[in-house]
Amino acid sequence: MNPLLSTNFDACTKCTICTEYCPVSQVRPAFAGPKQSGPDGERQRLKDAAFYSEALKYCTNCKRCEVACPSNVHIGDEIALARKKFAPYNLSPRDAILSHTDFMGSMATMAAPIVNFMANLAPTKFFLDKFLGIPSWRSFPRYANKTFRAWFSDNAPDQSVYKDTVTLFHGCFVNYNNPSLGKDALKLLNALGVGVRLLAGERCCGVPLIASGFFQDALDNATTNKASIEKALENTERIVIPSSTCTMTLRDEYPEVLQIDNSSWRDRIDLLPRYFYRLLEEGRELKFKPMEKVVAYHTACHMEKLGWTAYSIDLLRLIPGIKLILLPSLCCGIAGTYGFKKENSPTAQKIGEPLFDLIKGSGCSLVVSECETCKMQIEMCTGLPCENPVTILADALI
Repeated sequence: MNPLLSTNFDACTKCTICTEYCPVSQVRPAFAGPKQSGPDGERQRLKDAAFYSEALKYCTNCKRCEVACPSNVHIGDEIALARKKFAPYNLSPRDAILSHTDFMGSMATMAAPIVNFMANLAPTKFFLDKFLGIPSWRSFPRYANKTFRAWFSDNAPDQSVYKDTVTLFHGCFVNYNNPSLGKDALKLLNALGVGVRLLAGERCCGVPLIASGFFQDALDNATTNKASIEKALENTERIVIPSSTCTMTLRDEYPEVLQIDNSSWRDRIDLLPRYFYRLLEEGRELKFKPMEKVVAYHTACHMEKLGWTAYSIDLLRLIPGIKLILLPSLCCGIAGTYGFKKENSPTAQKIGEPLFDLIKGSGCSLVVSECETCKMQIEMCTGLPCENPVTILADALI
């Protein structure tokens, strides 16, 4: 067992602070809360599997319970492991579509204009709502005409001129939906004197598969990524990632939930803003032009779990003229695929309402977050653009 595995329910002191911080507990009474579903429930489940409750599916895996826990009990991981062990295997086509992002993305990008057009038609939305359980009012991210990996293959020779290199784990959203974020990452890394390689054979980090119960598929992806990461780190300093969720998954979910030993390379997995900050501390420079904008920073749940918000905030403050509003740390509710499921969508929207109201009342013209699904939720529910800090920094670069 990996030494990082620390889901010891006996460390729980029953203080219930996790329940106080749980966004689901506040709006969905059917969910007993992290303490009852995690440590308390595990004690019962060890006695008899009949104590497993289907209500555990209401957990969003936001990790706020783990951030709040004074005893460092990995409550969200206990709930995920309980679902892995005890939940009935009755996975739906809807869950397969939402969670198998590499398959869906590779298919959709081949006919992106048609897919994007069809996704917004009323008959399509009716079908998805009635027969698949994806709410008709839900907006979908657009697919790119060309994947980021395809674009990179055309531009890879430009990266060979740099002495220092890192390997970019771009993630599914960058590859299939938002290649411009990957291009922005290259722009900043190159400006800092660092060349970029892509992780050979990269697969989805696995977090949507874990959330939807496809644990074997998640393990297959993790096993492939582990081998690719270990190979890449023979010739590069670090693996850098724009997404807070992908970063957290590779660092923490692999050993905790999938029991993948990453102890030899966990500390070499870095979120891009954190890596940029380190390079600036070493004496490298980025020069920014003024940006007269009011920008609201949203701390994504998995960013809260990483504890790395200060890096993004300090970098954004380097841009002249920017007025940065730090929003209270609140969950937007979408939790990856959670908010795309009809049975969960009322919960997701109720969770996010306080955050949406704060954003609308802040006077900002732009929201910043490291999470791609927070971007989808915030843009749909506030009408304001939401971008990764990497994009804001790249836009301001001289």
